[in-house]
Amino acid sequence: MQRITAIAALTTIMLSGAAQAAGESSMLTRLDREQARYAELALTIWDKAELGYVENDSSTLLQDTLAREGFTVETGVAGLPTAFVASYGSGKPVIGLLAEFDALPGISQTAAPVREAATDKHSGHACGHHLFGAGSVAAAVAVRHWMEENNVSGTVRLYGTPAEEGGSGKVYMVRAGLFEDVDSVLVWHPADRNQANPSTTLANKSAKFRFRGVSSHAAVAPERGRSALDGVEAMNMMANMLREHMPQEVRMHHVITSGGSAPNVVPDFAESFYYLRHPDAATLEELWARLVATAEGAAVGTGTEMSYEVIHGNHSVLANETLARAMHDRLQQVGGVQYSPSDLAFANTLAESLARSEGDLAAAAARIEPFAPSRSMGSTDVGDVSWVVPTTEMRAATWVPGTAPHTWQAIAAGGTDIGVKGMMVAAKTLALTAADLLQQPELLRAARSEFEQRRGADFTYRPLLGEREPPLDYRK
Repeated sequence: MQRITAIAALTTIMLSGAAQAAGESSMLTRLDREQARYAELALTIWDKAELGYVENDSSTLLQDTLAREGFTVETGVAGLPTAFVASYGSGKPVIGLLAEFDALPGISQTAAPVREAATDKHSGHACGHHLFGAGSVAAAVAVRHWMEENNVSGTVRLYGTPAEEGGSGKVYMVRAGLFEDVDSVLVWHPADRNQANPSTTLANKSAKFRFRGVSSHAAVAPERGRSALDGVEAMNMMANMLREHMPQEVRMHHVITSGGSAPNVVPDFAESFYYLRHPDAATLEELWARLVATAEGAAVGTGTEMSYEVIHGNHSVLANETLARAMHDRLQQVGGVQYSPSDLAFANTLAESLARSEGDLAAAAARIEPFAPSRSMGSTDVGDVSWVVPTTEMRAATWVPGTAPHTWQAIAAGGTDIGVKGMMVAAKTLALTAADLLQQPELLRAARSEFEQRRGADFTYRPLLGEREPPLDYRK
């Protein structure tokens, strides 16, 4: 009798495994079948190249796609006109996916492997957020159909998150409590390689420092003027001196956004825009106070007045190895990007403009990077999400290996089949990992346990940008 029972149990397990495999196969088949549809969605957003908080058409395209697939869409959340939350299903667990869709100003490029700025545009998807948004939507839709076909309970929820590039859209969504009931968040980002490591980033804070002085004729009556530009330049000089006395992990950079209009007029207004980064948020806040002190000193020394407006602030990403391993396993199953002969010809031509050579480009694009902890020296508002809910992120080779983000080469590849193929690698990996989380409560429990241990018992989330309202006009 025991032997019969054991055989029956084994048979049940085998049938369950076979059913699961069949369901996963159906999900991947659906994504393959609809690749052209999501390619069109991504490339339409690529062509629009809308900036942070004004991504009206791009956000609407993603929302409409989800609504047609049976998602309930709530738009304009957290006081952000282009932010939205799209949900399918009900109850626990709640698995979140993130979708970005903003472009970068001051850079444009056609889908050509040589430098060819788009003359009719002054912005471009140099960080691949058009692929990010469309790929996450593709994953969410695939999971939605898989849940329905296999009678899987729970909720899949896609967050449309605007203005990642310096606008901290996710921070306002976190601050509004939109992630409070989420069990896990999965996210991806375009890159020049395929990996799903437990990776962290730098915390980041920025502000525009504004100096106001007294205008005058620079030759006839210079003694009557008080140059706001002098204030900016004095701050910049002291900030550069400050670098010597900061931890080596710090990254600090700035631009002068306004410095006057004519050399013979003492400028009564000038502005600089600073970013400051460090791995630890508490240390960043201490360093920030020292940077502000340089601006205050510059104002005193030049007889000007200074004010500053915090534009954004992001926590570092809190890595979760449990989730990262689960996603890495699925990425290995999906595999990397496979170049066609035309893809390789494009990649080889583009690679001639890159500072770093990756050798065999086709092999590099197809390779899955080994599983290992890593740190990016960049920053992202995904960090704030990761401190309130267990989160993990993967990257897919949407760019030619060796390409850096925020470059024309990234825009170019992102407008071709290379970008689309990488996007679909991400969509499949996200979908399979989400399916694991919806079916494996023990995996969610392990991820939550690690999350709470890494975060610490005394942690209280506090946004680095404070209580400021979203800077909806920061790109206008």
